[in-house]
Amino acid sequence: MRRKENFHLPPIGLRIIKSAAAVFLCYCVDLLRGGTGIVFYSQLAALWCMQDYVSDAKNHARQRLIGTAVGAVFGLLTLLLLPLLPALGASEILMPRIVVSLMIIGVLYTTVLLRRKQASYFSCVVYLSIVVNHAADANPYLFVWNRVLDTVIGIAIGVAVNLLRLPRERQKNILFLSGLDDTLLTKEHILSGFTRVELNRLLDDGALFTVSTMRTPASIMEPLRGIRLKLPVIAMDGAVLYDISEKRYVYSYVISDKCTEETVALLRRLRMHWFANVIIDDMLVIYCQETDDEIYNRLIETYRRSPYRNYVKREVPAGQGVVYFMLLDRKARIEETYRALDAHGFTKRLKILKYDSTDYPGCAYIKIYNHNATKENMIDYLKTKLQAERVVTFGSIAGKYTYTIEPGGEEQVVKIMKKLYEPVKLIRRRKPD
Repeated sequence: MRRKENFHLPPIGLRIIKSAAAVFLCYCVDLLRGGTGIVFYSQLAALWCMQDYVSDAKNHARQRLIGTAVGAVFGLLTLLLLPLLPALGASEILMPRIVVSLMIIGVLYTTVLLRRKQASYFSCVVYLSIVVNHAADANPYLFVWNRVLDTVIGIAIGVAVNLLRLPRERQKNILFLSGLDDTLLTKEHILSGFTRVELNRLLDDGALFTVSTMRTPASIMEPLRGIRLKLPVIAMDGAVLYDISEKRYVYSYVISDKCTEETVALLRRLRMHWFANVIIDDMLVIYCQETDDEIYNRLIETYRRSPYRNYVKREVPAGQGVVYFMLLDRKARIEETYRALDAHGFTKRLKILKYDSTDYPGCAYIKIYNHNATKENMIDYLKTKLQAERVVTFGSIAGKYTYTIEPGGEEQVVKIMKKLYEPVKLIRRRKPD
């Protein structure tokens, strides 16, 4: 029987709290105005501006303001035009409705001319609220003024509350480095909504953050899509530094030509098939062999669809530095190959990893790297380049990282980062005389 997973209520986020505060502040402003406006419109505008990112809040505020202005202008024009219709002998029932409907064309086309099509809906809402619901008011022009003013008040409150932050001291001299699987990603291999929003906010604010993983850059792209990383990621277990935004390899450790030739010669004697990963003009080329091995060919068919991997069935050209060799076979064959590599001294000259496959039951991997291809070396390289004074690491192996992330605690990475990067600074420290 399938065991039911424990249900956990998500915490109330800061955006929810700020939304409630913005609604209350709109009430406060309305009381100060003596109730002359309609607080409902202020509250709607404030909630519309309450976004995850400050840049989004400003963009939404701009849309709402432009939409309100366009709708109000056409609303005024329609209010001026409607009283003239009876003098022209037009139908008092049909003609006003035709005019209101035709004016919608002007409203929408104006947003197109202003290149603000996103504001078209708000323009129509404001326009129709004026000419449909309040055209018969004793003073409809006063409503137009209050409608615009209510929206401006709501926008101002929404943006102000969204920008509100406690005084904090940014620690821009700390390099944060997180693992990916079992650390930053959930069990569904995605980033949680909280992690995505808060991590982007920290990155936009200048936090030095990147990830380190055994994955290739191709398999990093999807889970980190939309994350605004400014630093290159450590990929292939420390063999390369890859800039996701610019899609280029910043730094890499490759296996020498001599070691490449000797490795290939031994693997041939053992009748093993392999994948040789080579970087050519910032493009990952994977050289492979023609074979009838089902598992080997299934792996190729699985990954060759990726635009970031390029499989070529030929030998590695002379002079091309191999980033790493990968072997996938039955466990017994992998064990035999590893013993042969060890007996010929390769384990002392190169970095060789052996581990079981989770995707192919009964099989295992061997990966062969330059002996300097380690996460530690890449961290030192980044630390020196960035002139960081401290490195904070996150991972799932106890004792290996600054902070160990337990299963199910993926959001702890960002929560710890927030505390370390931007501690609340309520008292200004005095500078020494």
